[in-house]
Amino acid sequence: MRHHSFRGIRSRAAALVACALTATLVAAGATPAQAAADTERPTAPGPITVVAIDTTWVELTWAASTDDVGVVRYPVGAQFEDSGAQYSTDTTSIRITNLRPSRTYTFSVRAEDAAGNSSVSNPTVRLTMPPGDDQPPSAPGQPVAYDIAATVVWLRWAHSVENVALDRYEVFRVGGTLTRVREVYQYPPVNSAQISGLAPSTTYTFVVQARDEVGHLSPLSAPVTVTTLPPPPSCAVRSVVRQWSDGFVAHLVVTNTGSTAVDGWTMTWRFWASQQVRGIWGAKVVDRLNNSYLRVANTSRNAVIPPGGTVSLGLVATGTQPPEEITLNGGLCTVADE
Repeated sequence: MRHHSFRGIRSRAAALVACALTATLVAAGATPAQAAADTERPTAPGPITVVAIDTTWVELTWAASTDDVGVVRYPVGAQFEDSGAQYSTDTTSIRITNLRPSRTYTFSVRAEDAAGNSSVSNPTVRLTMPPGDDQPPSAPGQPVAYDIAATVVWLRWAHSVENVALDRYEVFRVGGTLTRVREVYQYPPVNSAQISGLAPSTTYTFVVQARDEVGHLSPLSAPVTVTTLPPPPSCAVRSVVRQWSDGFVAHLVVTNTGSTAVDGWTMTWRFWASQQVRGIWGAKVVDRLNNSYLRVANTSRNAVIPPGGTVSLGLVATGTQPPEEITLNGGLCTVADE
């Protein structure tokens, strides 16, 4: 039987521990140099070629990009006016679906490698999709004047029915001929418009027409006739405000400083979105304008303000913003605080 000394066993164990420690240091990167990071960007892909196209899809291809390590994806952009979409493929071709007939898109492609380096885009391709719409929109609904001032009218109407996509609404003033006064370009088009630049105390008639993306025109809507208000009155407001930590009560005395009686009125003043009305008297709330102004109107008892006459109203509200920038029927009032 062979015998080993205790000293020999201890020497071999120490050697094994030293080897393990060396291996740990190497794995942690203490001795060998790390490989250099990839900082080289790929070349731009080749020009885009249209392989196939239909009314709602297109297939594109391009020459491959080159890279010192390797390209892993090709981001593809499809831009229509001020909106767009992004796609990605790991090949040199792509089919993009859910496009709109007759729209003009701009397509671009760039390359990315595994390290995230991106090439410049290749030359873009501007492409108009084939028409796929042979039907005009239906007539818009009859416009409604939902707000009227001395020089401005706000109109809204029911949407046209369109089989593919609406492009815009056009508002016309009816006279000896149709005069276009407003185009509503939004996607999708909104069904309202502000018509400005009008004359006070004047009667106007308006109609609306829809246009789809191919250029088909709808029939004209039924007309609406409106009369603008007289010129805004001049006015003065005496304001008494009692404030607390997160609220106030305001008493307003409004004087008609003009020479013509006011018969029916609305008032607006600055009123932040975070503020809430807790109570009001001498007027009734109509709406909030852009979450920045409160609009109120007369009651049945105080609609008329003769020249030199006054009307009083009050408000209890949250917040720390008392009424200011006060208007009466669109005319800015002078305000004196007490």
